[in-house]
Amino acid sequence: MTLPSPEDIRAARAEDPRPHTRDLAARLGIAEAEIMAALLGHGATRIDAHPDALIPRLTALGPLKALTRNESCVIEKIGIYDDYRPGPHAALVVNEAIDLRIFPSHWVHGFALEEETPQGLKRSLQIFDAAGDAVHKIHLRPDSDAGAWAPLVAARRLPDQDAALALAPRRPPEPARLQPDRRDALHEGWAALEDTHQFLRLCSKLKMNRLGAYRLAGAPFVRRLAPGAVETLLYRAAEADLPIMIFVGNMGCIEIHTGPVGRVGDMGPWITLYDHGLDLHLRMDHIAEIYAVVKNTARGPAHSVEFFDARGALIAQIFGVLRADAAAVAGWNALVADLPEAGLVEAAQ
Repeated sequence: MTLPSPEDIRAARAEDPRPHTRDLAARLGIAEAEIMAALLGHGATRIDAHPDALIPRLTALGPLKALTRNESCVIEKIGIYDDYRPGPHAALVVNEAIDLRIFPSHWVHGFALEEETPQGLKRSLQIFDAAGDAVHKIHLRPDSDAGAWAPLVAARRLPDQDAALALAPRRPPEPARLQPDRRDALHEGWAALEDTHQFLRLCSKLKMNRLGAYRLAGAPFVRRLAPGAVETLLYRAAEADLPIMIFVGNMGCIEIHTGPVGRVGDMGPWITLYDHGLDLHLRMDHIAEIYAVVKNTARGPAHSVEFFDARGALIAQIFGVLRADAAAVAGWNALVADLPEAGLVEAAQ
């Protein structure tokens, strides 16, 4: 297969500018970052992608739209990128609106993009991993400080502005990895958890991954839920105005919403959440496995609903807010407990 040239890519984008960059990349059989590379000198500038070099400078831009996605879910939040906390393996942005977990080794290719649209000039910073897949995108808004844009791009501009882009092979999602003979050890370690962050260390110690552990554990730690449970959960949480935490991410970035979900809309295979500074789009037809999970923490049991696609990739996690008032925590726990188990639904059919 002959890959399109930068000229071909620009022509395809100009021919129909409406599709999302991700969709255009899929149609052309290329990585999304290759579209940005084709726009170098045509509105795009290659920049240093490392979060330590980039994120602290974003505060000067004022309110921005933070966008993180995977194959099945996209989350957008509006706020200011302040309170950045660097780290060699994991970095954070932690404030009421923008809450990110950043994994710097996956922030490989960066671009600043300016483009004229029917709605006016749009500016964004776009970060991609080694395979050219989007990790995180930052969009300026009408109330952003546009005067801080040019100094930021100039400061982070790389000497290499060539359209050639060296990409690594895409890593497929890891399928469920479990050790049936270690089920008792899994139960013992799970019961001893004091923080949700200890769970993945437990999985690693037992040579399992998250999905494998969920498939293996069973009661009282895990219940597999019936198809449609996520949609039911979101509608009921919205009706009850419950504060929840939604984690959406990829290998390089996890973006978190904490608060009510606002309004829920159903658009074909997509379900959308919009309000309270949140815009989330979820492909319901991509959900293959859903689990209700409980893990011990210092604040009490953390109940979550977590769901995966058919490849075994985690789509999103939804938790209650343990620091919320007791009524909200109890309401969330009761909502999760009321969701039907997959086996019960199958037995009734």
